[in-house]
Amino acid sequence: MKEFTYHKAHDVAGAVALLGADPEARFLGGGTNLVDLMKNGVERPARLIDVRDLPLDRIEPAEDGGLRIGATVTNSDLAAHPDVRRRYPALAQAVLAGASGQLRNMATVGGNLLQRTRCGYFTDVSRPCNKRRPGSGCPAVHGVHHNHAILGASEHCVAVHPSDMGVALAAFDAVVTYETADGPGRLPLADFYLPVGDTPHRETALPQGALITGVELPPVPVAAHSRYRKVRERASYAFAIGSVAAALDVRDGVVHDVRLAFGAVASRPWRARTAEQALTGARADADAFAAAADAELAEARPLPDNGYKVTLMRNLVVAVLTELAEEAAR
Repeated sequence: MKEFTYHKAHDVAGAVALLGADPEARFLGGGTNLVDLMKNGVERPARLIDVRDLPLDRIEPAEDGGLRIGATVTNSDLAAHPDVRRRYPALAQAVLAGASGQLRNMATVGGNLLQRTRCGYFTDVSRPCNKRRPGSGCPAVHGVHHNHAILGASEHCVAVHPSDMGVALAAFDAVVTYETADGPGRLPLADFYLPVGDTPHRETALPQGALITGVELPPVPVAAHSRYRKVRERASYAFAIGSVAAALDVRDGVVHDVRLAFGAVASRPWRARTAEQALTGARADADAFAAAADAELAEARPLPDNGYKVTLMRNLVVAVLTELAEEAAR
């Protein structure tokens, strides 16, 4: 591991100023991703700025009736919060599905959004990777890619974003708040992650030197009837090979409102807006759910070894929405 200096920030402005003075520095929250990347040489910051003690560890009501979640709230505290569990259950379920208890006790909301891909070529510094070294190539395209992207990828990168929490946040139109030397800003999660294109090393639209201060969840009534379902290769803690965050409001057998987001299929949490549009006003039955999933997945471009994800995601959408519809009918 490269030698580095360590500073503990005591206020948001001070943290931003420290990073502005040293662009090679990195903010440190729980360290559950950054420290691993430092150990294998992917990240080599000259300075770590510890933001864990900043006053950003609260979950509180927002003026519009939603929730405001601080960036240093731990994943454990987020999943256990009564308002999250009651009003956005899919978010609590996603966080609990995302890691072991020890990791959830350390990992923070802001850090979760910024975690890097778990592609084996990205974490192996002896191999080329356009995320680490732009222009060096993407060996996963013709190599090991069974858990890689089927939507929104390019020849320059086919890795997927690993966050479970981000999938639920995408379904509920979350907004990321941040602070820079020029003042505060807001960025809808839909615009937070950049398309892969030919610049996969540019992962987010955060301004240079920005510190994430929190996440705002708008009031979304349908979110109270939501679920997160994750498929992984083993029952214990593992990253998803496919996941769905879904919320459904059924009235007289017809879909009145629906929210859908997919995980582990793209470089960012994938909001399934085509499927949502197809379902709104449709009968709440398995045939409609399958047709909506097919419409969303029509643009899928699987690689030779990950075509199974198309079928997996279709079945997952049908299963989760059917469960929600049956609950609504009781």
